[in-house]
Amino acid sequence: MRVRIAGETRTGRAIDLREYDFAVTEIADAIRGEGAASAVSIDCPAPGPAHARVGAIRAGMAWSRRPALAAAARSRGHTAPQADELAEVRDRLDAIDAPTIDLRAARRRVAETGDAAEELREEVATVRGRVRALREAEADAADAEADLADATRRLSEVETERIAAEQTLARAREQARTDRERRRERLRLEDRAENLRRSAREALADEVRSRFEDALAALPDDGALPEPVGAALAVARVADLDAPVAVARVGPFEGVDAISAWLDAPVVRV
Repeated sequence: MRVRIAGETRTGRAIDLREYDFAVTEIADAIRGEGAASAVSIDCPAPGPAHARVGAIRAGMAWSRRPALAAAARSRGHTAPQADELAEVRDRLDAIDAPTIDLRAARRRVAETGDAAEELREEVATVRGRVRALREAEADAADAEADLADATRRLSEVETERIAAEQTLARAREQARTDRERRRERLRLEDRAENLRRSAREALADEVRSRFEDALAALPDDGALPEPVGAALAVARVADLDAPVAVARVGPFEGVDAISAWLDAPVVRV
């Protein structure tokens, strides 16, 4: 790797930056190529699957053993037996499209057109009665007949709108039923995917567990190594690491060369 800092360039497999005031996370960002605004830049191979778990080792680090072991196994080319089924479940999840159907607007439209049709039916009945009365009285019914024709026309239009609104509501209800089934299927698939991911992590962790236990046993013990740090160092020793590991001032190792040799990986010490 090549480290550029304060106008100088350092190269090698083990580089000590303890004279500078860098946080281990800042160095880890530079290793990932995310430290463009930092005072240090690091040219190195791209981080692999294990770096998200053991790329920055420091006291107080968050730690979860099984995912870290699974990542170490993946870095060594191991594949979980659940991988194919998990990929299939993810594909099915991606294919599910379950938009939320709002039935309120469709119901409101049915109610509005229904009320309008009822009012017009009453108006048509009233005007028809007036036309009948005028005809029986042998009076001029032309204006009333024009009113009846207009009301009948408007009633026909509203009835058409009412029928269309009811059909739209029926389709929306059917779509809502379909979407409920899709949502249930999505929840079922999400549960299945989570169970498969958990089983896959366990299977991958088992692939390197014995090597991890051996690495733990091989750690130099000075009584001052926090458990998460020791476990992270052991996972890093088990993993296949091309990109450097950022390691803070922890552990019983004398110097950066000793850490790099023990991990069999490139190291930046901060």
